[in-house]
Amino acid sequence: MSDAEKNAKAPESENELRPGEVEEEEVVGGNRVRRRGIYLLPNLLTTASLFSGFYAIVSAANGMFANAAIAIFVSMILDGLDGRVARMTNTQSKFGEEYDSLADMVAFGVAPGLVAFFWSLNSLGQVGWAITFIYVAGAALRLARFNTQIGSLDKKFFVGLPSPSAAAVVAGLVWCFHEYDPASWLTALTIVIVGSSGVLMVSNILYNSFKDLDMRGRVPFAAILLVVLAFVVIALDPGTVLFTAFLVYALSGPVRSLFRKSRKQAAGS
Repeated sequence: MSDAEKNAKAPESENELRPGEVEEEEVVGGNRVRRRGIYLLPNLLTTASLFSGFYAIVSAANGMFANAAIAIFVSMILDGLDGRVARMTNTQSKFGEEYDSLADMVAFGVAPGLVAFFWSLNSLGQVGWAITFIYVAGAALRLARFNTQIGSLDKKFFVGLPSPSAAAVVAGLVWCFHEYDPASWLTALTIVIVGSSGVLMVSNILYNSFKDLDMRGRVPFAAILLVVLAFVVIALDPGTVLFTAFLVYALSGPVRSLFRKSRKQAAGS
């Protein structure tokens, strides 16, 4: 029997990694355990979020801007679900974290920038793609910084505008005004919104994360009525309501920062 035939019949080593397989270390009971494979459910949601971001780009390239904006909001919902599902089912993994970050870059970085570019900024030539790149680069830097700061910051605040919120501001703008005829004021508004969102993502301005809200505790009965009212208001004009809500959140950081500086100056004088 030839050496090639012997190697073909030889059993695989336990430490040998199959082609295309994923292996990572997990801490179980204080001990490091190497495990192969990935968890399906959270990564399935991440893939769906990635697909929605990709669909937004394709829709914008074909002039379907409302569909593109809605797809970005769908990505936001799916992105919020994958992490919660992973924690609830105890299926967190390093692979899932890296995959989620890459999917976020597409859904909340590349997709919103290109949607705004195809919708309005492409008429500005080099200025248009420069503004778009500011947003995309801001999202990439924001995600990279967030990944390096996990566990080292106060969970009550985000440093810089979160990329999903920035994407919601841009997508909300497109959804709200996509039926308007091209005008100089709308182009100027797009430049301000897209460029400012990119800068705010890499700023050191603090934003409330709302992670300190107790969603499991009891609340007054009137609270559920407010939730119903919120859904009704959103249903009346989703584009306008969502754009306004996320724009207010984006502006809340700089406004709070100015108030803090004015208080410090008043206290020091």
